[in-house]
Amino acid sequence: MLDRSRTLEGQDAPSALRATVAFAQQVEALGYHRFWVSEHHSVPGVAGSAPTVLAAAVAGATRTIRVGTGGVMLPNHQPLVVAEQFGVLESLFPGRIDMGLGRSVGFTGGVRKALGRDKDDARDFGTQLNSLLGFLTGGQTDHPQVHAHPAEGLRVPPYVLAMGEGADIAAAAGLPLVIGDLRGRGRMLTAIDRYREGFKPSVWADEPYVIISGTVAVAPDKAAARRLLIPEAWSMAYSRTHGVFPPLAPAEEIEAREMTPREREFYEQGLAGHVHGTEDEVAAALADLVVASGADEVLVTTSTYDREALLDSYRGLARVAGLGAAAG
Repeated sequence: MLDRSRTLEGQDAPSALRATVAFAQQVEALGYHRFWVSEHHSVPGVAGSAPTVLAAAVAGATRTIRVGTGGVMLPNHQPLVVAEQFGVLESLFPGRIDMGLGRSVGFTGGVRKALGRDKDDARDFGTQLNSLLGFLTGGQTDHPQVHAHPAEGLRVPPYVLAMGEGADIAAAAGLPLVIGDLRGRGRMLTAIDRYREGFKPSVWADEPYVIISGTVAVAPDKAAARRLLIPEAWSMAYSRTHGVFPPLAPAEEIEAREMTPREREFYEQGLAGHVHGTEDEVAAALADLVVASGADEVLVTTSTYDREALLDSYRGLARVAGLGAAAG
């Protein structure tokens, strides 16, 4: 699962980060395989801005679950620094760290300027990726006398988070692909096919490996599952109409709002296309997606105001996935 450290209405960012660490402990107990955290900058409703730092806190508070990033946005960082950070993580928590890498840059010009980056830096993702991998293997050629301690020689599994062109980069580098979202099914399946066709075996992977990602909500009935989607859908709609990404509000408060036609349009779009429903309905929908895509894993991210209902959703999803710890 991926947790974005969303803040709730009336809650501060430190509380959201502590909730992420606590949530990792809870889903570990349910038997989940991975827990990844994200990178966002200058977004009021998202506290997760430093994924490697947060991953360290999560790994330190858990025992068995794999911990990683979904992802570190490589154009925002120097490959040497990213290699060093993951080297430290892998040294402290051997065999439990995943290195998920994305190619997005800051969403606004102000954020990009503050990061010392430009919108076009995303185009250099392939070059940056090769440099980072070189620092891990010791085969970095641009700076042959520079070594990424303690990362060099450590086995930190890399994953490319992608849509479209990013899938081609993952294939050329011989890396596992994480692709979403589930609502763009046609585009996703086309990109996966292209990834498999262009995949070149590497020291990191002998064959293609695909993780499909998206929002999944499980509840006793379809209406309750849809209610879990409402806070995030409204937050997205508000950001697209007001330029500010707000904390998550209670579903009941949002449903009682008088929305403008434009807000309503984006809100309904935000609710559409996600996998949600009862355990049986979600099981059928996910089975269909896995068969169509040939995916090896499903990465789930769900953000909502009611944290107890969210945990119940993940309990239900664990049962759908047949995770042993969820049976009780």
